[in-house]
Amino acid sequence: MSEKITNWAGNITYSAKELQRPYSLDGVAALVADSARVRVLGSGHSFNEIAEPGAEGVLLSIADLPPVIDVDSEARTVRVSGGVRYAELARAVYAHGLALPNMASLPHISVAGSVATGTHGSGVGNGTLASVVREVELITADGSALTIGRGDPRFGGAVTSLGALGVVTALTLDLVPSFDVEQYVFTELPLAGLDLTSFEAIMSAAYSVSLFTDWREPGFRQVWVKRRTDQPLADFPWATPATEKLHPVPGMPAVNCTEQFGVAGPWHDRLPHFRAEFTPSSGAELQSEYLLPREYAVEALHAVDAVRETVAGVLQICEVRTMTADEQWLSPAYGRDTVALHFTWIEDTAAVLPAVRRLEEALDPFDARPHWGKVFTTPTEVLRERYPRLGDFRKLARELDPEAKFANAFVRSVLAD
Repeated sequence: MSEKITNWAGNITYSAKELQRPYSLDGVAALVADSARVRVLGSGHSFNEIAEPGAEGVLLSIADLPPVIDVDSEARTVRVSGGVRYAELARAVYAHGLALPNMASLPHISVAGSVATGTHGSGVGNGTLASVVREVELITADGSALTIGRGDPRFGGAVTSLGALGVVTALTLDLVPSFDVEQYVFTELPLAGLDLTSFEAIMSAAYSVSLFTDWREPGFRQVWVKRRTDQPLADFPWATPATEKLHPVPGMPAVNCTEQFGVAGPWHDRLPHFRAEFTPSSGAELQSEYLLPREYAVEALHAVDAVRETVAGVLQICEVRTMTADEQWLSPAYGRDTVALHFTWIEDTAAVLPAVRRLEEALDPFDARPHWGKVFTTPTEVLRERYPRLGDFRKLARELDPEAKFANAFVRSVLAD
């Protein structure tokens, strides 16, 4: 491959023999049918080798396919091509008076890549991004088209699929009526005295709540509270209102963050932490994330606090979010209401990996599942233990891709018997 292709952060350089950017679905089908190994590259917002096809494989980008965003206002659904990014999708949906129930902190990521890896937003009543998918359209290993929808017994493996089943060309998503959101930021929420009851109350105080800390001291430096304007305004007695606009990372300018101080705005301009019109800088961070049963949230936070001297030295910021259980077999939120601990590290892999390993040891008692697209060192045998439907997914992958055309080293390590 003559051009150097890296992931969003620049810590992975893909070694594929070629990068292909087909302009039509027929071109995708022909390329897949004629290739021995294929991996699909979305927006590149992954931090490990999940998209790496290997030196003999083809890296396939669907970014040049004609974008599709077909909104059905009566059915409250949207059919969207896999390479479309959430910011573009949100604007189109909003124009029809509709909304996605939730968004991730960045609106710049692709739809197909996000749901394939279990990406999410926050809110005790909100599911992962995959939870609103009702239908998946794939180009499978022989180049044929396949649609898997709810009601199909294979659907539980079809959305959060790690790219192991085929090329996701389009998805149909459920929508809800549009709504406005007010965002408030609070500072200095102590860890001391926090129990599961108060944690649940804090995270339930609004439609979406995120806690931020650099772990240099116990507790949280910021709390971001996103309230739907059609829901009651609740008191937030646990922390002090911010007196200036803040960026989640201490010391960073807040100009690219979504509006604060309770200024109401459309859902897609408030649920993400960062504004769609500003592309975040890349190459200056690594990320890890661990998702565990929500009943362990406070114990897990104290476990991280116990190793914060190791973590803080290479950490930019940690975010704590919540979500409801989903039914995708390989979703880190499968079968359990979840708390997610997200870590944005400095860009030094050699310095970060020892902290990651120490953090994983601290979280091991809590059945933590790593985000598939982030940096982690959890052994594959442990991963297999933590996904009760992994065997079902393995069978599905063999059914749709008997020659393991879409299974790179990362996927094979997960799916191996």
